Amino acid sequence: MLTGQYTEIDEVIDYIYQHLDEPLPLSRLAGYAAYSPYHFTRIFKERIGLPPLYYVSSLRLQKAKDLLLHTNLSVRDIGLEIGQQSLGTFTTRFTERVGMTPSEFRNSMHFADRHFRSLRKLKAWRPSPPFSAPGSAARAVIQGTVQAEVPFEGVILIGLFAKPIPEGFPLYGTVLSSLGHFCFTDVKPGTYFLMATSVAWESNAMDILLPHTTLRTRSKQPIVVRPHSAVPYQQVTLYLPRPDDPPILISLPLLMNNFLNRVRENRNR
Repeated sequence: MLTGQYTEIDEVIDYIYQHLDEPLPLSRLAGYAAYSPYHFTRIFKERIGLPPLYYVSSLRLQKAKDLLLHTNLSVRDIGLEIGQQSLGTFTTRFTERVGMTPSEFRNSMHFADRHFRSLRKLKAWRPSPPFSAPGSAARAVIQGTVQAEVPFEGVILIGLFAKPIPEGFPLYGTVLSSLGHFCFTDVKPGTYFLMATSVAWESNAMDILLPHTTLRTRSKQPIVVRPHSAVPYQQVTLYLPRPDDPPILISLPLLMNNFLNRVRENRNR
């Protein structure tokens, strides 16, 4: 996608943020952009990587994360705040896309701090085998280099996801101790989106749980793995958050804990 293409979508994104508490059906968003719903959906997805209503639901789940940590509202009331009439539906969707229940997320401040301190003690480590989906056979290698557009010291959480948004557990993922090389092995044929974010050493638990300002990168175009075919070398750059970036929904402490458990398992072998 060319930079600056479909700039009218920027105005729609501003509109979504301003009216997130209101019903935002496709017809309303398309009407604001003066497009038919079909044409609006096509250009929105081409520009952002996600369908418009999926993007809206992602922002609402991000709002739910904020409310869980910054208010004493009940989980049910927070679900109502983001338009979920059913507590069960809200809990299910939150869990699928964040990686833990709303109640677990609300009580995860201590775990975020503990896991991050454990990573700080490691400082530099030899890469452990990246997490891979159960049952995947040794098929392909995806490797590349991570750079950053601004100076950065900390850890980088990087993974291959099923959609162009960092939500749910990555199909393959790992944690890097610095900028530089990364490698995923045993990647089975399929379609993946490469995404990463950073956690600077000076970050606190709230920064980790609500990564609104962390450096990040994401591929809007998929990485397609085919049998017996090499995957091009990936060169990605962490950048400052942009208005059209979808929120980072997956719980970063959950990914940190998974990585730390793999490090411990490798040491015990």
